[in-house]
Amino acid sequence: MTVLIAGAGIGGLTTALMLHERGIKATVVEQAPQVREVGVGINTLPHSIAELAGLGLLDRLDEVGLRTRELRYLTRQGQEVWRELRGLHAGHKFPQFSIHRGRLQKVLYDAAVERMGKDAVLTGLRLSGFVQDEAGVTAHFTDAAEGVTSRTLRGEVLICADGIHSMGRKRFYPNEGPPSWAGVVMWRGAAEWPVWEDGETMAIAGGLGAKLVLYPIAPAKDGRQLMNWVVNVRVADGSVSPPPPESWSRQAPLSRVLPYARRFTVPGFDVEALVRASGTIFEYPMADRDPLPRWTHGRVTLLGDAAHPMYPVGSNGAAQAILDARCLADHMAAAEHPREALYRYEEERLPKTAEVVRTNRRGGPERVIDEVERLSPRRFDNIDDVLSYEDRKAIVEGYAKMAGFAARKAG
Repeated sequence: MTVLIAGAGIGGLTTALMLHERGIKATVVEQAPQVREVGVGINTLPHSIAELAGLGLLDRLDEVGLRTRELRYLTRQGQEVWRELRGLHAGHKFPQFSIHRGRLQKVLYDAAVERMGKDAVLTGLRLSGFVQDEAGVTAHFTDAAEGVTSRTLRGEVLICADGIHSMGRKRFYPNEGPPSWAGVVMWRGAAEWPVWEDGETMAIAGGLGAKLVLYPIAPAKDGRQLMNWVVNVRVADGSVSPPPPESWSRQAPLSRVLPYARRFTVPGFDVEALVRASGTIFEYPMADRDPLPRWTHGRVTLLGDAAHPMYPVGSNGAAQAILDARCLADHMAAAEHPREALYRYEEERLPKTAEVVRTNRRGGPERVIDEVERLSPRRFDNIDDVLSYEDRKAIVEGYAKMAGFAARKAG
């Protein structure tokens, strides 16, 4: 069996490695001319790291990423709403990683080339169409730079892991329209910075409408480490205003984000100085899409952001793509027919990811901050007088259980 995968992102590459482990040949086709370290920081949760560890990649992740120890939720004024241990420190069998997205992708890419051969990942080719028959799928690719037909590949299955603007998704749902946008713009950057706290802590200040995310994404060296930051602010009514262009490489001037960054306080940290120290600031809208009624059509299916793009709350985007990959590979190895495998994969993963998409729209676990800021817009003396510990715990732990990464209690 040969499986074609459109997209060499985290989901596509993980799928290829998972299939290879199960003796199934995969060819990954990526529209970018080369796999580069694009983007800034992301978090990958223990249940997804368990899958990467199963691929023998834990040591490589330790070389380029950071094992997260603690997460703190704060109001915009810097008052603590909740704190919890993460990963191994919270009782999981595997760590949570804070890591540069591009470096995670490079770990997966290098592993794919080493194990599957240099021709297993083809670059500079964009999926332009496909035709199915009883025996398989013929996929057509065009040169991403020139736009001329340049390659036709044949496989038993085609997996479209080609992102929020997936060609496969558009083919099956031509009238879906653009991604959903609630008016929130994200600015992201990173800079080498003196180690903050223990060098393994992340902080989130503010709720869904105005939020700062702060965490290191590389091991400390000589008292400094790469510190990632994100500022999310609702700047428009998404129902009447079009979103700005979506691009990992769209840059913004410092003057655009600095007034928003100054709104946030993190105790013991100079947020403005970090933003000023970042060489490049990236800007793009926070967008998702409505859950689909189905992903699979014959021998073609969707995976990762092509299937379920979601708001980046709860550290769940990359994690869910990795879980997709494991599920799909398992069913491909076990099923008697490829179409049965795709059906079983969709049956298992679609409802779970749809619930994550819907919950993320309400703020995910970070909704606990929204609730506190709603009840007490100004500073408070005692958080328990605003929202009880049990109510806060229910929001945060309820999300972890829903998304599949709740820590198992001893005993």
